[in-house]
Amino acid sequence: MDIGYENEKFAGMRIKISVARKFRKFSRKQGISQSMALLKMIDFFSINGVSPGDDLGETISSLKHQMKTRFNALIAIVRSIEKDQTLPTVAMLQSLFEQQFESEHDNEFLDDDFEFIETKFENVERGEACTEETTIPKIRYDRLEEKMEGLKADFSYVLGKVKAVKHSFGKDYLKLELSPEEIEKYKRSIKNV
Repeated sequence: MDIGYENEKFAGMRIKISVARKFRKFSRKQGISQSMALLKMIDFFSINGVSPGDDLGETISSLKHQMKTRFNALIAIVRSIEKDQTLPTVAMLQSLFEQQFESEHDNEFLDDDFEFIETKFENVERGEACTEETTIPKIRYDRLEEKMEGLKADFSYVLGKVKAVKHSFGKDYLKLELSPEEIEKYKRSIKNV
């Protein structure tokens, strides 16, 4: 019996047979009476301010794809900064240090404090491996790794706050359960990368 509606009488409605069958099947699947199923649908549309013909937005898979492409774009930006700005500066500084220390015959400072790491980066846009080796200072590499780990932690925290909301009618959508202060914090951290 429907709680709160036990004493109300039933009313007849004119519905097409195929629609009535679908509605009965839907009500059984939800585990509630037909009256309560219809009431919940009406409440859903009135509370959320949508109509049955409205599109509720993107799907979970399309949002995941967007996040993945933005993450790849962020990696490409960081690599571009390393290649175009950091590496030429490091090369100039290294040559200056080498000239200074060769004249002083003191190469210990250069070898101990400025370790360089050689790595091969993949070209993110084309998916091909670069043939040239890139040399970056170990200090810079460690800082970039720390930033990357921080970004990964923030990204996984934000993804943990994304909840899938399923609806009987209309499309399912994602709900982001973050406060405005948290969102501003993440915006600032992305700008500072």
